[in-house]
Amino acid sequence: MNLPDSVRICEVGLRDGLQNEKDKDGNALVLKTEDKVEILKSLADAGYKVIEAGSFMHPKRVPQMADTDEVMKQIAGKIPDDVELRVLIPNLKGVQRALDCGAKKVKLNVSASRMHNLKNLNRTPEESVAGFEDCVKFANEHKIEISGSISMPFASPWEGRTPVEDVDAIIEAYLKLGINEISLSDASGMAVPNQVFDLCEHVRAKYPQATWWLHFHNTRGVAMANILAAMQAGMTQFDSSFGGLGGCPFVPGAAGNISSEDVIHMLDECGIRTGIDVVKVMAISRKIKDLVGHNLESYVLRAGRSKDLIGTQG
Repeated sequence: MNLPDSVRICEVGLRDGLQNEKDKDGNALVLKTEDKVEILKSLADAGYKVIEAGSFMHPKRVPQMADTDEVMKQIAGKIPDDVELRVLIPNLKGVQRALDCGAKKVKLNVSASRMHNLKNLNRTPEESVAGFEDCVKFANEHKIEISGSISMPFASPWEGRTPVEDVDAIIEAYLKLGINEISLSDASGMAVPNQVFDLCEHVRAKYPQATWWLHFHNTRGVAMANILAAMQAGMTQFDSSFGGLGGCPFVPGAAGNISSEDVIHMLDECGIRTGIDVVKVMAISRKIKDLVGHNLESYVLRAGRSKDLIGTQG
């Protein structure tokens, strides 16, 4: 199997992991700002070099993210300078909020599914792309890094399999604006390994100037297989969420992301370097479990690391 020697993992639990959390009464579960700051510090201590710290979506639509500005202000100076914090934004106002709270990197998003884009951003994909130019101009003027993501590049619960040409059109719109870092986000959890391999090979060959992130939800239990398929196609950057938390609030039946500790454990066992301490990530997930008040979708958290079993059986 042709796999890389090392990969980068971005922890998205503080954004994608928490944005869909509800309390026992079905209301938005909003963690305290100070808890989020402590989690950020713990993630940096565990070895993460890229963390998605929150989003600037409208607080009425995603109340779990309403304090992202304050989180960014409070974390300033408390983690190493080489840790990249990124924030998801929907529009120009999001970049302006990033500037105000000291965020150094923002991520735009558009869905390859027209219906999903309307539900998520209240715009058609074309309207989203048209609005990116002002975002990029403002970010460049204020030395804020900017990346882009594409939701539903594999399939959508509304339209089914996503045509490759629809994905290419969004990639080319990003590249035209000077955005060369692009995430392919399987928010619906409908991707399968052969499709992932084919699309990853396609975009790497057609757009060599771009760098790529892959973001897999484990809705149907194939996210780990999709990561392996993406690595075989040459991809080396992946998102994951502590404890497998997550799920887009605008996707029917959405489940969480692939669990960070499960991914890191698999990579450790494969001899693939991440620079992240899986034991520390497991401790973070246990704390998250207490904060959200329910079990998490993490195999390693339940069963422990494989190496911890060696020599313990009679």
